[in-house]
Amino acid sequence: MPDPYLPKEHHYSQRTGWLRASVLGANDGIVSTASLMIGVASAAASPSDILVAGIAGLVAGAMSMAAGEFVSVSSQADTEKADLEIERLALHKFPEEELDELTQIYIDRGVEPVTARAVAEQLTRYDALSAHARDEIGLTEVASANPIQAAWSSAASFSAGAILPLIAAALAPSGTVTPVVAAVSLLALAILGWLSAKAGGAKKRRAVVRVVFWGAAAMLVTGLIGGAVGTVV
Repeated sequence: MPDPYLPKEHHYSQRTGWLRASVLGANDGIVSTASLMIGVASAAASPSDILVAGIAGLVAGAMSMAAGEFVSVSSQADTEKADLEIERLALHKFPEEELDELTQIYIDRGVEPVTARAVAEQLTRYDALSAHARDEIGLTEVASANPIQAAWSSAASFSAGAILPLIAAALAPSGTVTPVVAAVSLLALAILGWLSAKAGGAKKRRAVVRVVFWGAAAMLVTGLIGGAVGTVV
């Protein structure tokens, strides 16, 4: 019987389903929207044109992220279902062979043969498909694909990230849109990197440096291209 006084273990992997989509969406929202507005601003556009470009980028980006995540994660879910169906048929047609296979998996992991056989038999009686899905294929409820969750998380986080450079551009004094949007966006990226590292149990400094570096690179390149195009046009 478990000791009620022992602290309950906390595992970060339980958050992978929504954390990846949320971090990707927020990062993309900040970087793409800020870069778009900086590129437009570098082409000597008016403040209203910069805001229109930012709003268009927010809406299009959120819809694109939702659709992309839904399609990609749905494909993953379809693959998982196909693998489960293969296992279901194998368990129906070749139960002894599948039991031997499960036993060998546990033996390869260091369990004594007799114990491995006993464990395999018990798990097979309890839920053979779940045992093979987990130990043979590597599918679990924690890591299983959820298209709806991924789509909503990506769209919402993209919008939350994109709104920050938009607000910065709207409040920036005349002629300071580029530095203000860049500063606010880089600060937001640093906070995002810190929060995502904290939520995932990773090293915070490395995460902050990573997102800020690539965000700054994207804004710089877009700004240079916008300036060059603006000069030509």
